[in-house]
Amino acid sequence: QRLASAYPMCWTFHVDGLVGATPEMLVRRDRGLVTSRVLAGTIRRTGDDGHDLALAAALARSSKDLEEHEYAVRSVADALRPHCSSVNVPESPFVLHLPNVMHLATDVAGNVLDPRDVSSLRLAAALHPSAAVGGTPTPAAVGVIEELESMDRGRYAGPVGWIDAAGDGEWGLALRSAEVSGEVVRLFAGCGIVAGSDPEAELAEAQAKFVPVRDALSS
Repeated sequence: QRLASAYPMCWTFHVDGLVGATPEMLVRRDRGLVTSRVLAGTIRRTGDDGHDLALAAALARSSKDLEEHEYAVRSVADALRPHCSSVNVPESPFVLHLPNVMHLATDVAGNVLDPRDVSSLRLAAALHPSAAVGGTPTPAAVGVIEELESMDRGRYAGPVGWIDAAGDGEWGLALRSAEVSGEVVRLFAGCGIVAGSDPEAELAEAQAKFVPVRDALSS
């Protein structure tokens, strides 16, 4: 309830002990229309509206963040094309303002080839893992992540959502989330790492992404 109230622009979920408020919709299918919200490139908000607007403008011009964003958008568009008659990718991202952070965001849209055959769950399977959570090129990146990450993600960053009898549905990525097991709550957050990434800035970004669930737990 606290997450849903504090983050109305996100999709709040609670499934078998996995709880969170994700800003990233992996895929939505509404009859023939398919949409996917891609987020990559992040900056923490300061609470000063004027300063935050300047930060948003800097984020929109950041070559490092735009490169990271382009990888993620390309992976989603490439995964959707075999299942869609057309795919629309905006030329440039917009800045999504959330209470704790701002993201570069792109809404990719398409028209599904055959709604009877291509369900929202099938689309989610085709899209996951996108570059935003699995890197690119995916096979090589996933191998590096398994070697270097030194943790079991469990259901973190996996698809979470619903599907109806017609195949329509919504599947978000389980980000800004926590896994509840008895009295233990494990929080998850991560960052996209590219050649221009700065370790201290990435750590600060991850800490900012812990804020939604941490605040919901401590309210």
